[in-house]
Amino acid sequence: MNELVFLPAYQLAQGIRDRTFSCVEVLDAHLAHVALHNPKLNAIVTLNETQARQQAFSADEALAKGESWGVLHGVPFTCKDLYATAGVRTTCGYEPLANYIPPNDATVVARVKAAGAILLGKTNLPKLSQGFQTDSKLLGRANNPWNLNYTPGGSTGGGAAAVAAGLSPLELGTDGGGSIRIPPHFCGIFGLKPTENRVPLSGALWEILGTERAPSGNTRNFGTVSFGFKVRIKLN
Repeated sequence: MNELVFLPAYQLAQGIRDRTFSCVEVLDAHLAHVALHNPKLNAIVTLNETQARQQAFSADEALAKGESWGVLHGVPFTCKDLYATAGVRTTCGYEPLANYIPPNDATVVARVKAAGAILLGKTNLPKLSQGFQTDSKLLGRANNPWNLNYTPGGSTGGGAAAVAAGLSPLELGTDGGGSIRIPPHFCGIFGLKPTENRVPLSGALWEILGTERAPSGNTRNFGTVSFGFKVRIKLN
């Protein structure tokens, strides 16, 4: 196992800046870990491998020229499959959206990308993000990395499973009634639900639901919770 997959996002960012390891090395470590463990977990439902490899290579080229894309330069991240992601399938676990490819990013996704992060993939959720377990006819069941017979919770269950298993260092989730708090509790990681409207909702597919939820985040390390939250609310 490559130790890079269990470093917190802020340590990955620092290591990339210090040239301790490259963006490509970080991405390759995570892709290899996804290939090994995701078939049993079904945590990541759409892998953005080709585009992520291109961006990681470009991120290393930029660093070689002394350029920085931001505080998350070259760090991979995942997001719940209800956030619009430009050019990447977004389903919300809903059959009519099985092949929907948005033209634009949700605001919170755009902010994390603008901080230099690279989208690794989209994570599993129940149909229309409604449920305390992560299972749907379209995307199938996500499993808890500590025990495959158990649920990772919901509705950000795929994201929590991915972070806990080292498939992703940082997950963008949502929470309306426990969706970012229950899965971390089940999977042994950290989750933060910001005050509603503190982080923009635009570009998430809950317009279908007619409900409001708070964009939230999952990480393995509490330091990354604060770090990621600052990126999502404002870029400095």
